[in-house]
Amino acid sequence: MKKSNDSKVTEFVLLGLSSSWELQLFLFFIFLLFYMTVILGNLLIMVTVRADAHLLQSPMYYFLGHLSFIDLCLGCVTVPKMLRDFLQQGKIISFSGCLTQIYFLHFLGANETFLLTVMAYDRYVAICNPLHYLTVMNRQLCFQLVFACWFGGFIHSISQVTLVIQLPFCGPNELDNFYCDVPQVIKLACMDTYVVEVLMVSNSGLLSLICFFVLLFSYAIILTTLRTRFRQGRSKALSTCASHLTVVSLSFVPCVFIYLRPFCSFSVDKIFSVFYTVITPMLNPLIYTLRNADMKRAMKKLRKKYAAFFFHSKG
Repeated sequence: MKKSNDSKVTEFVLLGLSSSWELQLFLFFIFLLFYMTVILGNLLIMVTVRADAHLLQSPMYYFLGHLSFIDLCLGCVTVPKMLRDFLQQGKIISFSGCLTQIYFLHFLGANETFLLTVMAYDRYVAICNPLHYLTVMNRQLCFQLVFACWFGGFIHSISQVTLVIQLPFCGPNELDNFYCDVPQVIKLACMDTYVVEVLMVSNSGLLSLICFFVLLFSYAIILTTLRTRFRQGRSKALSTCASHLTVVSLSFVPCVFIYLRPFCSFSVDKIFSVFYTVITPMLNPLIYTLRNADMKRAMKKLRKKYAAFFFHSKG
């Protein structure tokens, strides 16, 4: 445990996912594959939306492009260091590095939370008020909603960092996780953290829970409305809603489990942390591409376009 002259902890030891060297090597290759999928999958969605004029003009795919960018960045917050730590015995992170992880994790996580809520509103307008959809969800409103998501994420992340940076750390410095997050860090503070943990729950926990219930309520209204639609349109809308609900469940359930439980921790916390930081950013592009006919059609066109360009340049 490294301390300065005034006994303040200047770095933390991450216990990681395993202490077994053989298991760490195995996990390194597994998570390297996950990480490559996160990068390539989300990049593919961003490029496809950008290259297809029809998708680019659609508010839903405009939001989807931003969601992929957030997932791409979110996957880069914790996974690169985790991969490096798998290949070495000492898993050390500085106090400033710890705060940086907390800031970007909550900045991007809250941003995604708000954006998924916006995407639910977009589907609500598209299905419940289709004749005025493009008028309501105009380009200016879409930009303002995305800006509000980024700004809301910034405010949330600043509040989380403020909770941690004011705490005194002078004792144990071992974090039972593979990255820094508020629930583990505040438990190491040399003071009674009751108020801090209540603030964490009222911020991150309730934010996730409220947004989750709002999303479930909005999709319940959407599904009720779909009962009166024609079969063809209803099938496509149901497929889109199913994709969104899957992503929402993967994103919100781990967040609610991690941040809505003050004063206690469970052995499955690491599993939920892996889901939140690695699995969800990896599965989002797969869910949206495998279940979305427009995305698959646009990717097919993009592949043919680049294949034709490649063979033409070789010729």
